[in-house]
Parts: sequence; structure tokens; C-alpha cells
Amino acid sequence: MTAHTSSGRTRRRRGSVALLACGALAAGGLAAAGAGMLQPRTAAAASHREAPLISGQPQFDNTDVYAFVSPDHPDSTTLVANWLPFQEPGGGPNFYAFAEDARYDIHIDSDGDAQDDLLYRFTFKDHRKNDRTFLYNTGAVESLDDPDLNFTQSYDIELLRLKHGKVASRHELASDLPVAPSNVGKASMPDYQKLRDQAVREVSGGLKAFAGQADDPFFLDLRVFDLLYGGDLSEVGNDTLKGYNVNTIALQVPSSYLRESEKQPVVGVYATTERKNAQGEWTRVSRLGMPLVNEVVNPVGDKDKFNASSPENDGDFLKNVTEPELPKLIEGIYKIKAPAEPRDDLVSVFLTGVKDLNQPPGGKPSEMLRLNTSIKPTAEPKRLGVLDGDNAGFPNGRRLTDDVLDIALQAVEGELVGTKNDLGDAVDANDKEFGGTFPYVALPTAGSDTKAAAAATKSGATGLNGGLSSITAAWDDDTVMLVSAASGAGCVLLVGLGTAWLRARRRSDSGSWLG
Repeated sequence: MTAHTSSGRTRRRRGSVALLACGALAAGGLAAAGAGMLQPRTAAAASHREAPLISGQPQFDNTDVYAFVSPDHPDSTTLVANWLPFQEPGGGPNFYAFAEDARYDIHIDSDGDAQDDLLYRFTFKDHRKNDRTFLYNTGAVESLDDPDLNFTQSYDIELLRLKHGKVASRHELASDLPVAPSNVGKASMPDYQKLRDQAVREVSGGLKAFAGQADDPFFLDLRVFDLLYGGDLSEVGNDTLKGYNVNTIALQVPSSYLRESEKQPVVGVYATTERKNAQGEWTRVSRLGMPLVNEVVNPVGDKDKFNASSPENDGDFLKNVTEPELPKLIEGIYKIKAPAEPRDDLVSVFLTGVKDLNQPPGGKPSEMLRLNTSIKPTAEPKRLGVLDGDNAGFPNGRRLTDDVLDIALQAVEGELVGTKNDLGDAVDANDKEFGGTFPYVALPTAGSDTKAAAAATKSGATGLNGGLSSITAAWDDDTVMLVSAASGAGCVLLVGLGTAWLRARRRSDSGSWLG
């Protein structure tokens, strides 16, 4: 494959086979199990819960990695890595934190030898102002240092320089930087954008850093998976991850720091998580570079091994790429002929980089994002990236706006070897608009459901269940804040206690309380 030099496709059809086949991509490994094994909400997105072991450790689970030349600072590269998938915004009172017993690492291969040259390490600490309350915040939070923000986190950044896989030097870039909190809701955090802005910090050497909650930037329709077996296609084009949040680490670095030289501007990028065991030793438990690889390229027997491995050992998984399972599944179910094997075209996308685009000279095959830092960002990114003539997009790195599901599906079905297709899931963009400045990710969805609240008000229901208006009318602002900050059983408990107290007070005032 060579890089595109002109724009091609501007329109595409969305036939039923295309939509169903895309569902097969999103859940490839599960499709093999058959319809009898199907359960709702078990499919994975990118690398959300993609392997048996990591699916039970969400704080350590890499979900997506992005690497792109910064659109507003084209002399720099932005690295974004996400963890802790499927965050329900209202999931309190214990909201979503980075793990203290983890090392969150972003790796850079500057010369294509499949070994790290730079490693940016992020470690986190918890802080609680008051451990005698269950509340995440005890009042409306106006700033990151607000005394009413009861639970906070801080983080350190360390730069490791490596040679031949060994650490040559360590440098502390920053310490005790603040983490943007989970977006509890409108009552608790009336101006979340202000909190986000305060969490963006300048780091020595011309770097910028951010850590905190964000809207999950990956977009796709996993509900199509439910339609693979006998559906009528009446529900398609829904962004399954709409409304879910993730924990994001973002770093903006001058490109000259990352690449080997101006003549060799291609860098490899991937992220990992290491967890400390009971003996105090660190073990790699999650790894992610290219999207969807451990999802639908590696069989289940290789998934945990892949998460614990390093790129220099990716020859162990070569057969999964050259003889992929997914095209065979699609051919068996939908009669779309699978491209001939071995799939050297997929090797260029996933393991070596694309010739004349982002393939380093003499590079060793290994799975990671590869970004040519010399290609300037475009003012109007095309969601299909290189397939549509936009060489600044996926698989040259990965931008937030790149529709990697459609791109990957079309590539798997032979787009790069002359089998033209327009397969896709009918979800072409994120549900929230991305930002124009660092860290670019969209603000997280708030824990308060403002649409539901508006509907309830319109119907005339003013209490928590539409029948407590006489009680809630007596609540002051502090009481409203407390109920908003709590969730689930906590809310019910507060309402019950408030009701009992009011009844007791009324009895006391009337002289009828005898207890």
C-alpha cells in the first residue's frame, strides 16, 4: 500500500450487509461463539474490556490511544491515552479515579526498532479532606482547590530515556499536578469547563499535560451487534458509547523531542498499564496501540498474553494478522468473499507502517500507532483518513475525529488490495464536539440528567418521584446540593430521613410527640 495523494470517496452507501458486517468487526471474537451465546452489552469497543483478565480491572484497562500533530500547534505532537471504560456519569458516591497502585505509561519508539526510546510515566495519589462523610463533594465546587471538593487526586510525570530496552536516565518533569474530577452534576459543579481549564498545566520544556475525566471519544454502533442474528435493521446509526466517560491522560510535546531527526520523523506510540502486586513488583496488565487489534485480530487464547507483552515480541502474533479470522466469519455469514491470504496489506497497516507515509526505514514489524510528525494537520479532516486521501489521518497516527471502525472494516475486507467497499456502521462522528485546543477531548457527561429533569418539570412532578413536592418545597439550597451529590441508595436514604425528621418536627410542634 502507498499513501493516497488525492481525495477519493465522498459518498458511501449503507446497505444492510455493510451494517451487519460492521457489527461483526466490533464483536469479532464473540460472533464465533454463535447466537446461542449472545448476551446484551457484552460486546467491546476499541479495547474496552477486550481481554479476559483486564475486563475485571477497569482502572488498569487501556481503552484507546491517539497520536496526532497538534492542529493549533503544528510543531508539537499530542498524545492521548484513555482508561477505565464505560463510566456511568451518575455512578457515585465513589466516582472514577486513577489507581494509586498503577503506572500509566506512554511509550515512544523514535527509530522503528520496536523498542522504547522514551517513556512518559504517570503515577497518581488520592487525597481526602474529610473521611467521615460519604460525599465526593460537600458543596458546590468552584475550583480544583475548593474546600468542598472532598476527594481529589494529584499526579507526577516522569520521563525515562532508554537504550536497547534498558533505562538510561530518569527525569521528573512535574509533581503534584491536579486531576480534573469526575463531573458529578450541575448542582455540584456548575462550571465544569472552568475545572477542566484549571487542570491543563504547563510542564517544563514546553510541554502541556492534562489528566481527568472526559467524554469517551470513540464512536461506533455496537447495537448493530444485536441485529446480526435476524434483526430487521430498524435501529442503526446509534453511538453506543454516547453518554459514557473515560479517564484521560493527555500530553503535548514538541515533535522534535519525540522523533529521531527531521529526516526520520516517524514515531511509534503505544500505552501500557503496570500494576503493583503484593510483593511490590510491577507487572504489565494492559497494552494498546492500534485500535481493535486485541479485539478482533487476536483470538481469545492470545489476548492476555498480548496485554503482557512488548512490541519487540509481536512476531508471536504475526499469523493472527496474515491469516485473520474476521473476513472468514463475514464470508460465512454474509457471503462477502474474503481476500486472499497471506494478508500482507494488513501487515503494513498494523505492524510496519504504510510505505511512503509512516513506515520508518528498516523498521521492525510491531504493533503500535505510527505517526509521521512532518505531515501538517489539515484544516478539514476527513473521517476516513488515508483511505479518503487525508494523509494526516488514520492509520497515520490517530486523530479524535478519525472513524477507525469504518476504516478498519474496509481495510480488513480488502480495500487496500483493490476490493473496493463502503462498509460502515452509520456512526460517522462523536456525539460531542471535540475542542480546538489542548487537550481536545470533549467534556465528560455530567451525573445530572438535565433532560429527564426538564421532562419531569414539564409534567408537573417537582419531587424526586413526582409525589414529594410538599416536602421538597421546604428544602434549602444545601439540602438540594446534598441530594444531587449522592446517588442511588444514598438519595433514598436522605429523602427517607428528611421525611421522618419533618414528621417528627410537626408532631413536636403540635405537642403530640410523646417519645
